[in-house]
Amino acid sequence: MKRILPFPLLSATLFTMWVLLTGFSPGHIVIGAAVAVIVSRVMLALQPEPSNIRISSAIPRLAGLVFVDILRSNIAVARIVLFKPKERKSGFIHLPIELQNPYALATLAVIMTATPGTLWLQHDARNRRVLIHVLDLVDESEWVDLIKNRYERLLMEIFE
Repeated sequence: MKRILPFPLLSATLFTMWVLLTGFSPGHIVIGAAVAVIVSRVMLALQPEPSNIRISSAIPRLAGLVFVDILRSNIAVARIVLFKPKERKSGFIHLPIELQNPYALATLAVIMTATPGTLWLQHDARNRRVLIHVLDLVDESEWVDLIKNRYERLLMEIFE
């Protein structure tokens, strides 16, 4: 059975969603079954390498920092949008990065994009740099220091 449906839970979920969204006609049931089998087979090529996460105190510290930073950023962006200070200057930062683990990089991308006022734009793996847009850029070196010491250090402790 694993040869036909390498990911049976995915296949069952796709089939169920297909039938629920399109109806219970015989044609939709056949098409839903075909989609479920085909997508399950295609997923074999996309199977990622296993991640090596070190369970440590860095995980709750990182989660707490991200939560606090998202809360602070929401307030700061709301102030910028509501009161529109004239001295606000947005800009781009080329952040040198030491992370190499794809899961750590993806986590940093999610953190940067989920935090209001910052956006991960591009990762240059060859030069080990990340392009980030900041809504209220006052001091570029302060942002680089914040990201490297606050997030990258903890992500390296967790993933590398």
